[in-house]
Amino acid sequence: MVYYLEIMKKKKLIIWSILALFILSIATIFVCDAIIKDNARGKIYSNIDDIPYRKVGLLLGTAKYTKRRGFDNPYFTNRIKAATDLMKAGKIKYLIISGDNGRPEYNEPEMMREDLIKNGIDSTHLYLDYAGFRTFDSMVRLKEVFGQDSVTVISQLFHNERALYLASKEGIVANGFNAKDRPGGEGFYLREKLARVKVFVDYLIATKPRFLGKKIVLPD
Repeated sequence: MVYYLEIMKKKKLIIWSILALFILSIATIFVCDAIIKDNARGKIYSNIDDIPYRKVGLLLGTAKYTKRRGFDNPYFTNRIKAATDLMKAGKIKYLIISGDNGRPEYNEPEMMREDLIKNGIDSTHLYLDYAGFRTFDSMVRLKEVFGQDSVTVISQLFHNERALYLASKEGIVANGFNAKDRPGGEGFYLREKLARVKVFVDYLIATKPRFLGKKIVLPD
């Protein structure tokens, strides 16, 4: 009987521990999300007429095609359109395209550059960051490699919010311009919520970008 009671106590302790961990995890997700959303208030624009001029824009990379079926990726297409519209409207002068080029056959910055040029953007105003493996890397490299402390970030709303928090941590004055989301993409992004927690973990453990390298100077 005593042995049975001990077993039951241990089971209850395990159950309560799991429940407490679950509640703590959910609370952490919501707190991190709230902090990042609050930081972005007043800094994000969807109307091109409202956004102030910044010399430099930062276009955050993504794949041109979806992984599963190889269709056009609407995140990519809509970011290209948003960046094109900003440049043609004179809201930014130079554009840094930051994305993943971790494999020879995969090059997000080059794919974006090609489509921007097809849209009539002057190639001499485009600068490529091949080591933007993560949004964290892109933002740190913006300041450390490209020497910029003021920028307009171009991506979807959910992504811009996180990027602007990273910018604030790096001492960069940033606005965000929202590219359209994918159809039906609005709502709760579990992956994005976890990525927001990872932001705080990165700073807690003093994470560094995978690469920095030589400085790249943009025209005055």
